[in-house]
Amino acid sequence: MTTANVLLRGPISVVDYRCSRGPGDRPFVEAHAAHSFAYVCNGSFGYRARGKRFELVAGAVLIGRGGDEYICTHDHAHGDECLSFRPSAEVLDAMGCAEAPLRGGGIAPLPQLMVLGELARAAAREATEIALDEAAFLFVSRVIELSAQREPITRTPPARDRRRAVEAALWLEARCDEPIDLDGIAAHSGLTAFHFLRLFSAVLGVTPHQYLVRCRLRRAARLLAQDGASVTDIALAVGFNDLSNFVRTFHRAAGVSPGGFRRAARGDRKIFQDRLAALR
Repeated sequence: MTTANVLLRGPISVVDYRCSRGPGDRPFVEAHAAHSFAYVCNGSFGYRARGKRFELVAGAVLIGRGGDEYICTHDHAHGDECLSFRPSAEVLDAMGCAEAPLRGGGIAPLPQLMVLGELARAAAREATEIALDEAAFLFVSRVIELSAQREPITRTPPARDRRRAVEAALWLEARCDEPIDLDGIAAHSGLTAFHFLRLFSAVLGVTPHQYLVRCRLRRAARLLAQDGASVTDIALAVGFNDLSNFVRTFHRAAGVSPGGFRRAARGDRKIFQDRLAALR
């Protein structure tokens, strides 16, 4: 069963999708009513469109092209939650999509998108001073910028490999605050480290270590936007043992320091001034 809760209507509409389907449920053909950008908040699902197949996990982004038929599958896990952003044709044109048409498909979890996705989640819950339309604009504009620079995931490994990779990603997501190394996660999957590294990267488009670090950044962004704990406490809580490493890693992802991101979440629009100016 899928529920769709419309959170915002306007130049960029926002819909909260929650799906409870699992491996025993039969998939069916659907169609995108309009262009959409879906940030995967939790869970996992497969997506088939235009003869290509994608496996999406938390932190990934799905770009749906208006009019495309597609099939969502849940072969490896039960349920998912997505925050879907639907820009109007005027907004897409203003962002340059008329000159460079959107390519549908999945984008691997990228830190630059995950931190903005978590900011949008906080805005959707009214847990931040940034308005949802502002957060939506920031997220969509960044997705469009990065999707123009990257080829979407287009690999179609065997079903067994896809299942192992997705299960490993879910395992990492649940334990990302713990000390985990490649040998440990490979052993959990019943594979050698080398075989597991190749399999995970081929299915999800990122290495296990990259995904682990990005899961930690995702949690950190969520806490910075919604929690009052110190930056040091947040760094330690999400699995970073070194504060300076956390600050550097977060700054590379968000373009601002953890403290700057928190100030932005609390309404300091100067942090993202250039992007927000385009809303006016």
